[in-house]
Amino acid sequence: MLLGLVLPACGQAGAAGVPAPTPIDFAHLVRPASPNTALAAPASFSPKPDLVTPAYPLTPETLFARARAVAQSEPRTYLQAAFPDRMQADYVARSAVFNFPDLVTVQVLPANDGTARLVLWSRSVYGRSDFGVNRKRLTTWIAALDPTPARSND
Repeated sequence: MLLGLVLPACGQAGAAGVPAPTPIDFAHLVRPASPNTALAAPASFSPKPDLVTPAYPLTPETLFARARAVAQSEPRTYLQAAFPDRMQADYVARSAVFNFPDLVTVQVLPANDGTARLVLWSRSVYGRSDFGVNRKRLTTWIAALDPTPARSND
């Protein structure tokens, strides 16, 4: 693909061509100024999420397994790295036409009330705008995990 000559990751397949991730410390997440990311998290999360995720009446391990299953069922989405001890996994999701890679991180957080919380962070590798693709992706994944639609935090 000619686009791969200019944007190298677009010329790769699956999770290839994107640098291997290290675990993300979401307590210190700083979002970029560019509008090409989307964050889904509990309402009290900092930084403020774009979408609010509910408390899931599941063990953290069960929610992590279900979130991973949802991610792996999505078209053109590839596991890049998993950190099971942190209940965190990273995926590369590629666009259908130009093979643009987006990065998606799944993090499950245990809660003191016996439920589990979900954090999803989707971001583009290339470009300043994502035309809402990252937010739409997270909305789809949340809906697949819970029939209650995610609330917008706008």
